[in-house]
Amino acid sequence: MRFFTAGESHGSGIFAFVDGFPAGVRIDQAYINNLLKLRQGGYGRGGRQKIERDEAVILSGVRFGITTGAPILIAIWNKDQREIKESYLPRPGHADLAGAFKYGIKDTRFISERASARETAGRVAAGALCELLLKEFSIEFLSFVIEIGGVRAKVPQEFDYDQMRKIIENSELYTPDKEAEQKMKEIIDLARRKKDTVGGIFEVRVKNVPPGLGSCAQWDMRLDGKIAGALMSIQAIKGVEIGLGFESARRFGSQVHDEIILQDGKIKRTSNRAGGIEGGMTNGHEIVVRAAMKPIATLYAPLRSVNLKSLEEEPALVDRSDICAVPAASVVGRAVTAIEIAKAFLEKFGGDSLDEIRKNYENYMKRVENVKSWIG
Repeated sequence: MRFFTAGESHGSGIFAFVDGFPAGVRIDQAYINNLLKLRQGGYGRGGRQKIERDEAVILSGVRFGITTGAPILIAIWNKDQREIKESYLPRPGHADLAGAFKYGIKDTRFISERASARETAGRVAAGALCELLLKEFSIEFLSFVIEIGGVRAKVPQEFDYDQMRKIIENSELYTPDKEAEQKMKEIIDLARRKKDTVGGIFEVRVKNVPPGLGSCAQWDMRLDGKIAGALMSIQAIKGVEIGLGFESARRFGSQVHDEIILQDGKIKRTSNRAGGIEGGMTNGHEIVVRAAMKPIATLYAPLRSVNLKSLEEEPALVDRSDICAVPAASVVGRAVTAIEIAKAFLEKFGGDSLDEIRKNYENYMKRVENVKSWIG
C-alpha cells in the first residue's frame, strides 16, 4: 500500500491518494470526518479553523460504500481559497528559507503553501481509511496530549479505550488530566498575550496488534523505524520515542527489558517497557509512541529575518496562525501511525480483498496462539 498527498494551503483543496488498498472494506464517512474535525480542534488554534469545515469527498475507489481495490482519491476542499501575496521574509523555524535555497526562488510563498500543516488533513483522511481496515481485526487507535509548555498530564497505566476516547474528545486539549488541562490553558493564554507560541508532547496507543509485523531482516523494514519516520515527517515534530524511549538510557537493563514468562500455556510479559516493538517487529503488546512538537514558527511578535529581495534585515512574516496545535498534531500522529501499521499488516497478510486477508490472518493467529506446537 502507498499513499500520497497533494494540494496547497490556500489552493482548491488537499488531496489524499491511496493505492493498494484492499477491496471489501466498508467505509464509514462519518468516522473519517470525525477525525478531520478533531484535527481542526483544540484550545489555542487560530482563525483558519473557523473558516474551514473539513469533510472528505471520496472521488474514486469506493462503490456503494465499499472499497473496490482500485486507487482511492479523497478531496478535502478548501473554503479559504485565495491568491496569496508574495513574501520575501522567511520565518525562523519554518521551511521558507531552506526551500528558497533548494528551489532557487525568493518568494517564499511557493514554499510555505505546500509546507503548511494544512497538508496533514490529507494524512488524517488516509489514516482514517487505514483505521477502518484494521478495525476489521479489532486493532484500535488512540492519541492524546500528555504535555504542553512544560505542564505534564497524569495518564493511567491501563485504561479502557472507549472510556478514554470519550474523555479525550470532551477535553479542549485532548488530555485525560483535567487539572493539568487548566494549567496548560493558562500557559497557552500567556503565550497569546506575549504574541508567542507553545509546543508539547502527545502519545499514540494501539492495541490488539498481532506479533510479527515489520522485520529485522533489513534496516528499512523495521516497523519502529517506519513509525518514527512517519511521526518525524509531521510538521513541527522534533523528537520521537517508543515505549520507555529516552528514559531507557537512564536505567539499568534489568529496569528496561520486559521479562518473558509462561502462564497458563501462553507466553506473556510482566511489563511493556518496549512499547510493543522489539527488533523492529511487533511483539503482540500495546504499541506506545510519543512525539515532541516544537512551538509554531509563525509568531505575532516576529523574530528577526532577512528580506530575500532587498537583502536587508526585517521582522519575519506575520500570518494568521495558531498559538498551540499540539492537540491537532496528536490526531495527525495517530493517522500516520495507522498508515504504517496498515502497510506492515498488508505486507504480512497480503491479499487483494478483505476476505483473503482475513483467512491469512486467522491461519497465522492460530499458529501464534498454539504455543505448545512450536516451543521446545
